[in-house]
Amino acid sequence: MNTVSVRTLFALFSDEEDTERYAPVIELALKETELMLVTGADRSDVRLDFLCAALANYRLQQIKSGQDRRKYTYAGKVIDSGAGSSLDCAERLLRDYIQLCEGLIKPAGFVFFSFSGKGDVCDKGST
Repeated sequence: MNTVSVRTLFALFSDEEDTERYAPVIELALKETELMLVTGADRSDVRLDFLCAALANYRLQQIKSGQDRRKYTYAGKVIDSGAGSSLDCAERLLRDYIQLCEGLIKPAGFVFFSFSGKGDVCDKGST
């Protein structure tokens, strides 16, 4: 995997310019992606860069979502992290890249995602 490419893609997916700030999250995603690989997988396959960046973005959105749950809006309501949220969009993006890389990664490692029949609606304004 190309670390520079992963950082560039992470910045694109997360809309964060300072990738150095999130270096620990990116490093974790690199390690997680390496652990997913099947024996003999081509580690230079560009699809893995996308998968790794999507995983790093997903982890970042999980962190942010956990922090957002403690904040309140002006009206006093808890911020929603459901359908159309940044976390939801990051999860769907990650699922797409997992499917794209299915020949390169072990399928058993990703049972934690559930696939539903819901429509995929993710507009740029809610991410």
